[in-house]
Amino acid sequence: MNAWKADLRLLFRAPLSAGALLLLLIVTALSVAAGLAATARQEAIIERVEAAQRRDLASVTRDYGKPDGDAGNAAYYTFHLTTDPPSPLAFAALGQRDVQPYVLRVRLLGLQSQLYESETLNPELALPGAFDFAFVLIYLAPLVIIALMHDLVSGEREAGRLRLLVSLPASGRGVWVRRSVLRYLLVLGALLVPLVMGAAISRAPVAGTFAIALAAALYVAFWLGLALLVAARGRSSAANGATLIGCWIVLTLLAPALANAVLSRAIPVAKGIDLTLAQRERVHRAWDIPKEETFRPFFVKHPEWRDTPPVLGRFHWKWYYAMHEVGDDGVAAEVADYRQSLTAREVWTARLGWVLPAAAVQTILHRAADSDLLAHLAYQGSIERFHTRLRDFYYPYMFHERPFQQADFEQMPRYQPRPSSASLPISPMIGLLVLAALVSGAAVTGVRTLSSSAARE
Repeated sequence: MNAWKADLRLLFRAPLSAGALLLLLIVTALSVAAGLAATARQEAIIERVEAAQRRDLASVTRDYGKPDGDAGNAAYYTFHLTTDPPSPLAFAALGQRDVQPYVLRVRLLGLQSQLYESETLNPELALPGAFDFAFVLIYLAPLVIIALMHDLVSGEREAGRLRLLVSLPASGRGVWVRRSVLRYLLVLGALLVPLVMGAAISRAPVAGTFAIALAAALYVAFWLGLALLVAARGRSSAANGATLIGCWIVLTLLAPALANAVLSRAIPVAKGIDLTLAQRERVHRAWDIPKEETFRPFFVKHPEWRDTPPVLGRFHWKWYYAMHEVGDDGVAAEVADYRQSLTAREVWTARLGWVLPAAAVQTILHRAADSDLLAHLAYQGSIERFHTRLRDFYYPYMFHERPFQQADFEQMPRYQPRPSSASLPISPMIGLLVLAALVSGAAVTGVRTLSSSAARE
């Protein structure tokens, strides 16, 4: 116990070590606060939009809910609000929520054009990512570990104390493991204390918080093991620092960027706005072709409306909405390819976790926080199901030409936010565990060899 206390006092006497740990604690606390503020801001926006939605619906009900009201007008002027509130753990890893819409108002018109016309991805914001706990853990925590570990062994050698240190009975050859474990616990404490406090404030589930904490523990173990492995090679402090900075650049910046470039080339994905344009082109074309050509595929899909009165004249709402649904069906294959490609990229990103610890941590945190691409696709899927309910609700009024009155507005479907799809991705977690175990095992073997050599000198 005395040896642990002595090493702890020695650690905090070094200004660089104490300053690095204090800085990590402050930066982590700021990232958690920023994440909580971002999720609170998103919830406030949703509340404001819901209030505006109620006023807008009351106005539409007053204008179009008359005894002889037309369902076509009601469907055209009524927007239906859909929202995707942040999960309690979203503060830790904002993920796609920072660049994808989480509020969308839809009408009975073509859905695909509405889903993607609000694509507001800002490359300048998307490139560095949000400042949240995930950012601090993946990019900044390794730098603090490098500052704490780069001279762990070389500093003693350069001060002329190495042989004496490994020969002392109270210290022994396990001094490096003890000092490494001490630094590991301090770094992990600086990361997890703010995280747990943020989880308590947001009332996050214990299982999800534990998953993120476990990923952080394994990631810190990997970097600490790597730093100890480099230190065990017996080089100078400057050489160790340069080597570890090079490893940080490769593992957190270059390799993920290169892997992303390879994935982009191997699995090309069109822009969502292209689906909007394709759907609109099909709808616009329908104005110039006979109505029978529009109703032919529509009646194949909806045989229940085949025997309703035909459309006479230039315009009828049921033809108009059938036109939009046929437009949606016309780009269904492109939509399926688009989502399949996005999902394939997500799967391969998760597989990168077997060789890239940063990719594994990012996948785990975003999945546990329900803020990754899969969560956004789940939100879009819930909107599609809701839009189908809208069609099922409005079509009987239009095809049977029933009046749409004020009481009918009360019967309109209401969107219910999707349940959380958060989960613990097992594969990246196992990959991270294997990487941390391999590096840590090699580091322990390396320092034992180094200590034996130093004792014989």
